Amino acid sequence: MNEIDILKALVKCNTVEDSENQKMLTYIEDYLNLLGFSIEKKEKYLIMSIGKQPILGFIGHSDTVNYIDGWLTNPFDVIAKDDDIYGLGVCDMKGGIAAFLQALSEIDLNILKRGIKVYITYDEEIAFSGIKEILKSQEQFPEYIIVGEPTDNQMITGCKGLLAVRIKTKGKKVHSSTPDKGESANLKMIKLLNELQNFYEEEIKVERNDNYEVDYTTMNIGLINGGNSINSVSDKCESFIDFRIAKEEHIEKIKKKINELCEEYKADIYYEIEIQPFFNKIEFLQNEKTANFMTEASWVNGKRIILGPGPVTAHEINEHISKKSLNLLVEQYKELIEKICNQ
Repeated sequence: MNEIDILKALVKCNTVEDSENQKMLTYIEDYLNLLGFSIEKKEKYLIMSIGKQPILGFIGHSDTVNYIDGWLTNPFDVIAKDDDIYGLGVCDMKGGIAAFLQALSEIDLNILKRGIKVYITYDEEIAFSGIKEILKSQEQFPEYIIVGEPTDNQMITGCKGLLAVRIKTKGKKVHSSTPDKGESANLKMIKLLNELQNFYEEEIKVERNDNYEVDYTTMNIGLINGGNSINSVSDKCESFIDFRIAKEEHIEKIKKKINELCEEYKADIYYEIEIQPFFNKIEFLQNEKTANFMTEASWVNGKRIILGPGPVTAHEINEHISKKSLNLLVEQYKELIEKICNQ
């Protein structure tokens, strides 16, 4: 058995919205049992360990996004064409899991000085429910964490944070021919968002952090929903905004401004997600990169390395990675395991 065989078994599990989550967890549990791992917890997530005083943890999520029309192969089968391997989740992130399992099988785990933990989570694609549940259990993560998200074999040691906000304004509905008798929730929202955008441009965007490719905090008004007819003054409006955070202090500065504006416009605020950015220096790595997206690495502490296969075709039709990348990833994981666990 090699990493492609393991990947085939993982892809055969339909884990769209965690449909066959338990089937995939059982496969991984059986595989790790043969290597000497012990189970610590198995619910909708799986935690297994080997060795004393684990210093290294690997995090992978079992779920995939749904597939849409346009696939040229069966999404739940691994198909090799030339140097490419096709299948739903081969990139995000069953390829990373398969490579790590194969790397473990090629190392004499009994001679490592320190132990290893493997975490397989669920619902990463939508709400990060798996990693949140593990955190609620007061799990003590090892000092080093590898997250197997696709990176095209580049080691990423920092990610931007995220502040996701939902705002609701309220008005009074009347006929549009007599707008002065009512109060427009849509107009309130427009004014509020204009003020927030101006604040962002003047106070937040100008502060840079050159650790990131996009070296400033970004603001995106992703959704606005308001009113229910063209001839009525709107009585409610809702907007969804996300900020990709480049500097830790930005979260509190942005929240302070939003709180002030929502008090002024009598709006309701819901802070949906609040995650700080991180950038950690790994003593034995050089030329590490950072990412503008979020992974489960953002939810845990410690020295975090995000490393997975490529090319990065996550969430795409005909998702694929290259055999060369997957083979290289096994070697990269083996090198990290031996270096970290023999400290």
